[in-house]
Amino acid sequence: MDAMPVILDKDLTRGRSAFEQWKEAARMEHDPRTADPALPRPVKAMAVRFSLHLLEQKAPGPGVEVRVAPWGAVKILDGPASDPHNLTPPDVIELDPDVWLRLASGITSWAEEKEAGHITAVGERDDLSDLLPLY
Repeated sequence: MDAMPVILDKDLTRGRSAFEQWKEAARMEHDPRTADPALPRPVKAMAVRFSLHLLEQKAPGPGVEVRVAPWGAVKILDGPASDPHNLTPPDVIELDPDVWLRLASGITSWAEEKEAGHITAVGERDDLSDLLPLY
């Protein structure tokens, strides 16, 4: 059974717009490095889903699961797939939505967010800095 996509094809244009809207709002904040723009929940959700889609396209594979709760998770990079009994890959990265969007848009770096304690990562491949920003 195939996994459900993080965003539907029909929502890609809306997703790109939401991601751009989030980036613009974040850059307008006093300190973009701690950006958490007060945007409507559906806009943030769509921005997260679209950016996760971009990550999945950039580095497809079953080896690392990137979770941005509550709006999405994708599996990326080559490596061992999930254990059939567990369904969780050996490498898991969890991020809050605004942390993920700051990283995806290039406002902050992986090292900055990791040092600040904003990234939870388990496994050998716990650094996505080579994949970010997304564009």
